[in-house]
Amino acid sequence: MIDPVRQRQLDELKEVELGQEILNNARNELYVKFHYLDVALSSFSYEADRRSKGIGTDGKVIYYQPEQLFIIYQRNRVYVNRTYLHMVFHCLFCHLWRRGERKKEEWDLACDIAVESILDGMYAKAVYRHQTPYKREKYAMFLSRLNVLTAGGIYNILQQMQISSEELHKMAAEFYVDHHNRWEEEEPRLKMQRQNEWENTREKMETEMESFGEEKEDSGKNLLEQVKIENRERYDYKRFLKKFAVLKEEAQIDPDSFDPVFYAYGMSLYKDMPLIEPMETKEVFKIEDFVIVIDTSMSVSGDLVRRFLEETYGILGESESYFRKINIHIIQCDETVRSDVTITSRKDMEDYMENFTLSGFGGTDFRPAFEYVNGLINKGAFKKLKGLLYFTDGKGIYPVKMPPYETAFIFVKDQYEDISVPGWAIKLILTWEDLDVK
Repeated sequence: MIDPVRQRQLDELKEVELGQEILNNARNELYVKFHYLDVALSSFSYEADRRSKGIGTDGKVIYYQPEQLFIIYQRNRVYVNRTYLHMVFHCLFCHLWRRGERKKEEWDLACDIAVESILDGMYAKAVYRHQTPYKREKYAMFLSRLNVLTAGGIYNILQQMQISSEELHKMAAEFYVDHHNRWEEEEPRLKMQRQNEWENTREKMETEMESFGEEKEDSGKNLLEQVKIENRERYDYKRFLKKFAVLKEEAQIDPDSFDPVFYAYGMSLYKDMPLIEPMETKEVFKIEDFVIVIDTSMSVSGDLVRRFLEETYGILGESESYFRKINIHIIQCDETVRSDVTITSRKDMEDYMENFTLSGFGGTDFRPAFEYVNGLINKGAFKKLKGLLYFTDGKGIYPVKMPPYETAFIFVKDQYEDISVPGWAIKLILTWEDLDVK
């Protein structure tokens, strides 16, 4: 007679194996139709969670309640495919990490509506499901005010509508697919790392979709529109930051200087002696010395500042953006310099973001920050300071004299005044979608 405990363990093991098989089959079926999603579809591992009430993800693992997964599969395996793809889209558009100060219930609903609108616009057999009249009605309502149904745009409309709690719950039930219990669970440094990985996947996916001609296919048209919106300004801001990069040799293999044909020929002819070897250093443009100044006056929102730093960090945090050893000063200033934190490594930046606080909240005068930075240069604090970013609303006193480094004043659309920006400075205006705040 088998021990009851042992029998239960065997039954649970079979459940896990069956659950993983169902999810693997869903992933494979989706890949056959949507080749451009190969990296995204393969980004998850699976874990059974019997305490859960359904299926959800933290951006790395899909957690599923075995019995719930089996029920969904028995109803129609298309529902499993849609659930899998629903979670992929949440991750690709970084819904898990972008709520900020938004209300959770409305944000969760907005994210589900945005994702379901993409899925309901796909007519591939692997994911097709007939739309209910209620869904069609809600899509039409949001599309009357938005060109593309993004989570941020839908959330703003929900806030403006001030719908009743009863109607909110009805909408949530209609668009519900996965639970969001594990969203934002990670510590800040892991959260930013995971978000950055998915954003990189999304950027590469746009090129692949266009290569596969998905912009001409109804099944991928809505998805590509959202992907382009998410990628456009982030890519432009990344390109903008490259203005402040410097050329320097870094220890790494330079594939452009290496001919594999000569290498292989030498190895075959002389055994252990190649005719050519790759150079061990490569000249690259990267961020090394850099200054970020934050306007901490009363008129600048703390949430905007945090999102600006998170977006900037997300770009600088990519391995190709800055050297292993960096020298970035993050200065807080209102009418006087309040703090200066030096970042010399990725860990320093992650620690700074984890413990980020604002100080100051007085008036605005840009001159003290420039005087302070000029003093750092005189003290030899920088090898070659290429540029300074000043995040502000523009309401302050600007310096008259042009500094010996490039300067950019960063504003948020509809939240700034720029009539006094000096002609020698670069002016960059970010949109609400760039920083993804309400």
